[in-house]
Order: sequence, then structure tokens, then C-alpha cells
Amino acid sequence: MSALRFEHVSVRYGSHRSGLTAVDDATLTVPSGSVVGLVGESGSGKSTLARAAIGLAPISEGAITLDGADVRSFRRRRPIQMVFQDPFSSLDPRMTIGESIAEALPRDLRGGRARRAEVARLLDLVSLDADRAEALPAALSGGQRQRIALARALAARPEVVIADEITSALDVSVQGSVLNLVRELRAELDLTMLFISHNLSVVRYLSDHIAVMYLGRIVEVGPTAQVLADPQHPYTRELLQAAPTRHGDLLAVDPVAPVAVEPADPHAPPSGCRFHPRCPIGPVARPDRQICVLSEPTRPTGPVGAACHFAGSVPPPQSAVLLSVTATTPPATAADTLN
Repeated sequence: MSALRFEHVSVRYGSHRSGLTAVDDATLTVPSGSVVGLVGESGSGKSTLARAAIGLAPISEGAITLDGADVRSFRRRRPIQMVFQDPFSSLDPRMTIGESIAEALPRDLRGGRARRAEVARLLDLVSLDADRAEALPAALSGGQRQRIALARALAARPEVVIADEITSALDVSVQGSVLNLVRELRAELDLTMLFISHNLSVVRYLSDHIAVMYLGRIVEVGPTAQVLADPQHPYTRELLQAAPTRHGDLLAVDPVAPVAVEPADPHAPPSGCRFHPRCPIGPVARPDRQICVLSEPTRPTGPVGAACHFAGSVPPPQSAVLLSVTATTPPATAADTLN
């Protein structure tokens, strides 16, 4: 496995006057053999950054490299594979499951007995019976289709797997089983993975490191335990306070009240720190902190950091994180919520 690096990546659509910068100068490293959780609310640029890595979104500036090689140089071989959010549209309804998986196999395994054996092995790897190879996607549930999508991604023998909100379209009752499968595959295959989600409870369960995005920019990065126990950026704190668990919020104490303001228009982002109109420790609450309006904070370019002029100025919660980041059970299910 190799490290995937995003180096000052920007993705823009349209013209400079009426266009949209979906990703703005993002720098992030997914270390070899690690899982990096990329979190943020809808529209923050998470999926766009992932699509840029596999060539489905244009890279306007910067570079994305895998083991030092620019991903745009890969033509026939695709060492980065992506599992998409919607399991119902990611499979061709006219192809059998076996055909969909076999299509991604290396050329030396695309014929006859070797191909059938490899398809059966991949189905077993995602805990499905080999006879599912003859079924059409319409005969499968959402959870089973997402397992097939994982098997197809692994069929290409990738160096990096990108999982984009792979449980958000599933019933709550099957989300835990899919997350358990991802965790088992990661341990068995030593996967390098970029795991995208808006749910920090899910990211906590799977990831070694966390990166937080807001309005196209990465605003905080760090080891999972560190970010959850002592978040330095106020936006990260808001995400933590919004994450439901069977015990309540992931943070036991809310020392600052959130500002009731809608997210900014990504076509016309605020000056300075993009989070300042919503920030509970910024100029809305503290008029003396006009630096947040006038100056953009330094964005993290290393493995740890937060893009905030007053990072760490809010004291950490007294009881830190209620759920251990090394927990062996997946995030709360529907039954947990009811209980």
C-alpha cells in the first residue's frame, strides 16, 4: 500500500465571476495502511475531493499523488478505487453480480475458471455466498449491493480505497454490519482508505486520523483520539455536539452556545475565516475579534493543526469523549436509539 497525498488541491467549476470553488487549497495525507476519516456537512467539498482523486472532477490547482506519482498519469491501471454512496445506482442493472465484479479484475484473471474462482473469493471476502454471482442487482438488498460494490472495488487490487458515505443510504439496521465488514477488511488486507462521512460517530469507529472540511477548506486534522478528546476548531466542536449516541452527544459539556446562522453561500464565501459568521467564539460573540473577518487563518498542511486564529481557546470538555475511540462496537443502531 502507498500513501495518497493531496497537495494544495483546488477544484473549480464555471468562470471566475459565476463559478464555484468546491475545494480550495486542500492539503491532506492518507498514510499507507491507515484510515483517514474526512468529515463535514453537506456541500463542504468532501465528495468533490474524492472524485478528483479518481479523475471524475477536474483538478484546477495543485496535485494528487500516490507514492509520488500524479494520479492523472494513470491510464490503464487504476490503483485508487471508490465505493459510492448510493448502492442502488452504482451497479449496472443488466449485468449479473459476477459480471460486475469480473469487469474490474486484472486482465490475467478475466477468463474461465480463474475468473470464477476469484469472483467467489471476493464474494466470500464480503460475507456473501458464491451463488450470488448469478443474481442481478434487483434481487439484492441495499446492504448486499454495498457489499458487492466493496468486492468490485477490491477486485481491481487497489492501493487505496475511497469510501464515500457508504452507509448513509442504508437502513439503520444494516449500517453496523457494513461498518463491521469494512473494519474487518481493513485489518485483514491492511487497507489504505479515505473514509468520507458527515457522522463523527462512524468516523470514530473506523479511522486512525480525522480531517474536517468546511466550505471547501480543510479546517482541522489530527489523530482521531486527539481530535475527539480536544477539538481545536469550533466547527469540529459543533460536529461533535451534533453527533447522536446512545449516551447523548459525543461531547458531555457544551461550554459555548452555537450561533444560529445558516451556512454561507459557497458561491460567495465570507472573507477571512469562512466560519466566522457562525462561530461561537468569533466576532459575532466577541466584537473585538475582527481579525477573523479581515484575515484568513493559516490552514493545516501537516498531520496536526487547526485553521483558527483562536484555536484551543475554548477549554476541552470535562469528561472528554463519552465513547472510547477504540470501541469494538459500531455506532448506535435504531434499537440503541430507542433504548
